[in-house]
Amino acid sequence: MQMKKIALKVMVLSAVIGVFPILAQQAEPKPTCNRCSATYVPKSELDEYNQRAIEHKLVDQQVRLVDVGKVQVGIGSIYRGKLGQATGLENTVAEAVAEHEQVSEVYYVIDGSATLLTGPDLVDPKPRPGTLKTVREQNGPGFSAASIKNPEVHELKAGDMIVIPAGTGHWFTKIDDHIRYVMVRLDPDKLLPLKNEAQSRKYLDSAYSPTQGNF
Repeated sequence: MQMKKIALKVMVLSAVIGVFPILAQQAEPKPTCNRCSATYVPKSELDEYNQRAIEHKLVDQQVRLVDVGKVQVGIGSIYRGKLGQATGLENTVAEAVAEHEQVSEVYYVIDGSATLLTGPDLVDPKPRPGTLKTVREQNGPGFSAASIKNPEVHELKAGDMIVIPAGTGHWFTKIDDHIRYVMVRLDPDKLLPLKNEAQSRKYLDSAYSPTQGNF
């Protein structure tokens, strides 16, 4: 009887030891982007985008869009000029609220200041036309709206960051003089076309035309 117990313990121990390599193999982390290269964007390039925005009254320009495995990541250069204070929850610009259904955004403010309202409850939302360059190449399908019900109010200034999830409306109601920020776009459904350094360079080196602008 004692020998049977010892044999059973040996069998159980052997089974456990045999499982360890399998568990270790399953637990071994695997990169979600296999042997992918890092993407470097120098300040000088961002400054060129900013200069083009000022010269040609552009707002949103896509600098990069890269595939990092489970998601695509976009880098945008944004410049917004002075905007007067909205009255209550009304803005002089029709459909001033933007909302993106599948692309989330992260802003990092470089300089300037502004009042930004955010929230999911849009007033009189209308689908953004699929023909818009911003929809096709920058932030995917979504809605424009007249305003936001019960919004959160954010006073943005240089050095601030804000994360705007997909499905959350955002609305600049006041810009004191200007606001310049870098935007990181998260595109998990890989809706948007990739943009590499060579394509960025071609855009910056070409003569400006309205068809190239990002509006």
